[in-house]
Amino acid sequence: MLRPEVLEYYRRGGERGRLSSGAGRLEFLRTWDVLTRMLPPAPAEVLDVGGATGVYAAPLAQAGYRVTVVDPVPEHVAVSAGLPGVQAVVGDARDLPAGDASADVVLLLGPLYHLQERPDRLAAWREAARVVRPGGVVVAATISRFASLFDGFVKGFFRDPGFGPLVERTLAEGRHGNPREVPRWFTSAYFHRPEELPVEVAEAGLVLRRLVSVEGPLWMSPAALADFLDDPALLLDRLREVEDEPSLLGASSHLLTVAARESAGGAVRNCRAWLTTRAGWRLAR
Repeated sequence: MLRPEVLEYYRRGGERGRLSSGAGRLEFLRTWDVLTRMLPPAPAEVLDVGGATGVYAAPLAQAGYRVTVVDPVPEHVAVSAGLPGVQAVVGDARDLPAGDASADVVLLLGPLYHLQERPDRLAAWREAARVVRPGGVVVAATISRFASLFDGFVKGFFRDPGFGPLVERTLAEGRHGNPREVPRWFTSAYFHRPEELPVEVAEAGLVLRRLVSVEGPLWMSPAALADFLDDPALLLDRLREVEDEPSLLGASSHLLTVAARESAGGAVRNCRAWLTTRAGWRLAR
């Protein structure tokens, strides 16, 4: 289900603890903030696809949601299955082990950026559309096309001569690779341009609701973040005000796409409206 290097990356703990400090903590807080505003109230049925060790499944279950994690890494599933109120199964985002219209919410907070081929990403979107009930919500996370460029400066990766060619290919094609499997660099992935996401949503027969920058450009200022993460109320308030500002979308490390299941015709009309309103960037409300 996963490329061998991706599976190895997660098995050696490449993401373990990433969301607990610095820019990762900001990513978690902002993602959780968006979920609390976009999800239907508990006890809704949530399918957390690519939910890993349950970093979002656990608080969702605590809030009263009925949560099932689907993840391709058996070790992740074993951890998630041990969380109170959480069920977990091994599975693939492109072929979900769930019935038609069986969930109120489908979260794709990991799969899309590990599917380098567009047909595979569309398959994941279409599976989410199949599984979610009419009127239900799909929330998907993607990595910005420009994340490795900025990350290289923030973390000093450009000191390694092998990092430059990696960034050049990512910028040109969206394909992020780690040919030498350098532990500090992210593994094989696809990095989206913001304008790709409304098109993918429409092709899956979903209706785009919001396209949101998660961290904005603040993830590139770890020293400044340290002053706010222990008491993040002000930070979250301010970021909400600009979360769908078109000119900031590409500067965020991650984007969240919020979609709903409606008619395929409605999804196409919604996508066209999004692309043509405010110079093709701001989503009409």
